[in-house]
Amino acid sequence: MPKMLSTHFSLDELIFSQTSARLGIDNTPDAAVLANLKRLAAVLEQVRDLLGGTPIVVSSGYRSPTLNKAVGGAQNSAHLSGLAVDFTAPHFGSVMATAKAIARSDIAFDQLIFEYGRWVHMGLAPSTATPKRQLLSIGSTHTYVSGLKVV
Repeated sequence: MPKMLSTHFSLDELIFSQTSARLGIDNTPDAAVLANLKRLAAVLEQVRDLLGGTPIVVSSGYRSPTLNKAVGGAQNSAHLSGLAVDFTAPHFGSVMATAKAIARSDIAFDQLIFEYGRWVHMGLAPSTATPKRQLLSIGSTHTYVSGLKVV
């Protein structure tokens, strides 16, 4: 039986990585990261509700420092602390439609990024900080731009 962090999200899906499996990288979270992952799962439940109960497909959640380096993640990535997730909601609509629905909501995200037209990155602020609700996009130029747009 998987360890559930919320009604619809398990610990396994928020720590699984094809790269860590392929390279044998330990991606086990510590207690602080686990607490953040529980917060993240609760916010993902809000997103799922917002999207009409549509299932969310997580492609990346927590990344250990070794895994983050292996995938070329940013040195200050919120994935490192269990406060970020990359996902799609294929039955809801396009990735852009998903991102725009979240942006219009009152969900307390810190960063929402439309990444390469292929997934949504949602980061949360640390529990002691106020969420910035920053909207960004990145595409073929590999440069972040303000707002949700195809780049």
